[in-house]
Amino acid sequence: MLGGLGLVGMAAGGGVLFTRQEKFGRLPSGARLARMQASPHYVNGRFECLEPVEILSDKSENRVWMTIKFFMQDKSALFPKQPMISKKTDLKTLPPSKDVAVWMGHSSYYLQLGGQRILIDPVFSSYASPIFFINKAFPGSNIYAAEDFPEIDVLAITHDHWDHLDYASVMALRPKIRNVVCPLGVGAYFEQWGFDPAMIHEEDWGGRAEFGGLTVHILPSQHFSGRFIYQNPTEWCAFAFTTKNRRVFCSGDGGYGKHFAEIGARFGGFDFAIMENGQYNQRWHQIHLLPDQTAQAAVDVRAARVLPSHNGKFALAMHPWDEPYRAITAASERKPYKLLTPRIGALVKIGDDAQRFDAWWEQME
Repeated sequence: MLGGLGLVGMAAGGGVLFTRQEKFGRLPSGARLARMQASPHYVNGRFECLEPVEILSDKSENRVWMTIKFFMQDKSALFPKQPMISKKTDLKTLPPSKDVAVWMGHSSYYLQLGGQRILIDPVFSSYASPIFFINKAFPGSNIYAAEDFPEIDVLAITHDHWDHLDYASVMALRPKIRNVVCPLGVGAYFEQWGFDPAMIHEEDWGGRAEFGGLTVHILPSQHFSGRFIYQNPTEWCAFAFTTKNRRVFCSGDGGYGKHFAEIGARFGGFDFAIMENGQYNQRWHQIHLLPDQTAQAAVDVRAARVLPSHNGKFALAMHPWDEPYRAITAASERKPYKLLTPRIGALVKIGDDAQRFDAWWEQME
């Protein structure tokens, strides 16, 4: 019979083998690491936000204990009692000349701007986790797969967390992807997964990449990174997508800070903004927006129309699944922007002020 040390050794060995799977990726090295180290946002071997933040503001409980409590508590309100309501748009038949957006649940979006097709943070797997039974997608929320997409001119990745960078989805889409845009360090995953380095446009905050009339700006956000053990080994970001006629903002994940107002001033506002709104908790409010902060951040970036997201697919926090929709609707009253609440898969016509969406979540109560 194996002794205690033997069991520990087997467990450690199994853990090492588990994390060597391709989906985890490897830490950046060589010239990529040297470029990261030259960034003013890379300090003492890791990336930092513009302002000091704490992932957990409540030090009375650590992340391990909070995770245990999450799995032990009654989670019935965290999941819808029926499949998610959706409306699947046929992406392949959309005229490229039309400026449109399609929310695909959580933080996955398809955009067309200035004739360019853009896909942001595609996650079409059943789980947003390296472990199959953790963070399962809501029934009815996974209505898109790689075969539903036309050629993708730009794949944009905000950061390396499992609910934003999904190995299976990326690999299934790989033959259709022409370019990848990401913050510093994240390009290492794509190079390890067989993408041509010439396709990878990896920039620090303030950088940009140009694609036939479309400019993708890599902007700061107030978040963190890491796919397993190491914290902040790669950068995270927000995006601005600009063409001759449009300005679109995507907040990515991140807490509230003065960077939103600075971005709004820099770009002179946005026609359309995709804002994080879900998986929040007061204990981690510095790295995820609370609904009233989502509303204020939308005002700060001077958005004309706002699509709230980071919800509708996974239960990663302790609030009821439909609370983000109710909360952002209330927080958006008397705000200068127009709130858009499409169901998963519905077509949003960027710049169409006449378009309306119903409170579809109320139909699921």
